[in-house]
Amino acid sequence: MIKIILIIMAVFILYCMIETARELRNFHVTEYRVCAKEFRKNKCTKKIIFLSDLHNRMYGEKNERLLESIRNRQPDLILIGGDMLVRKDGNSYDKTVRFLTKLPEICPVYCANGNHEQKLKELPEKYEQSYEDYKKALTASGIHMLENASETVKLDGVPVKISGLEIPLRAYARFGKKELLLNEITDRIGEHGEEYQILLAHHPGYIQEYLEYGADLILSGHYHGGVMRLPGIGGVISPDFTLFPKYSGGIYREGAQTVVVSRGLGTHSVPVRLWNWPELIVLELSGTSEER
Repeated sequence: MIKIILIIMAVFILYCMIETARELRNFHVTEYRVCAKEFRKNKCTKKIIFLSDLHNRMYGEKNERLLESIRNRQPDLILIGGDMLVRKDGNSYDKTVRFLTKLPEICPVYCANGNHEQKLKELPEKYEQSYEDYKKALTASGIHMLENASETVKLDGVPVKISGLEIPLRAYARFGKKELLLNEITDRIGEHGEEYQILLAHHPGYIQEYLEYGADLILSGHYHGGVMRLPGIGGVISPDFTLFPKYSGGIYREGAQTVVVSRGLGTHSVPVRLWNWPELIVLELSGTSEER
């Protein structure tokens, strides 16, 4: 009996290893429809690509598979939610920069930072990589960097405010959620206002605070889908070691507000994914309530 159990365990472990290797080599395209009353009069649908947590991952030489997939969707806007690089020494972001700087050739690109970029910026003495060089390369290509800042674009005549939020670094501490006050958000990016607002806020552990702030569409990442996903449950563990985080990956509708959390495109430190494919997210912003 023990021998049979050991064989079953060995087969299961082998399966998990093979499945992890398979998921680390590919990505899925996930599509969501987001209803916004501001677009009802126009009866138009705008397509937004959301990228998060690439962590220097390459899908094909020069990331051409990912780039081609983005081009094929013919987006009106590309939004980047942070952690596109790995801040640790020995992890060059050169290939990532070359990929990102090709995106403005497709459509306008707006980029917020994750904790990896933010730590490079706020703690430059700790790392060999330069955040200023990274930012300079992206802005030179036409990417709009949103560092606790907002810009308004018009999508078919509808003003849409895009805000990039950098929360205090203490909020990324492991083992236990730290307090994030509403005024710490408004001090950084101002009040919500009347325009339709898309909030790029990397850490999904503070979704309730972002909802209280009032953003219409909240885009997060950071949790990598919870590393492993279980049917009917979702992600198992977050980078701050929260078990079964509520917002680990997917779309969540909270009244008139919408939250989308990306499972990310890459990994770092522990290269593991199980039943948790990397994803490229396509958002269809529309005045109709039809869901995908």
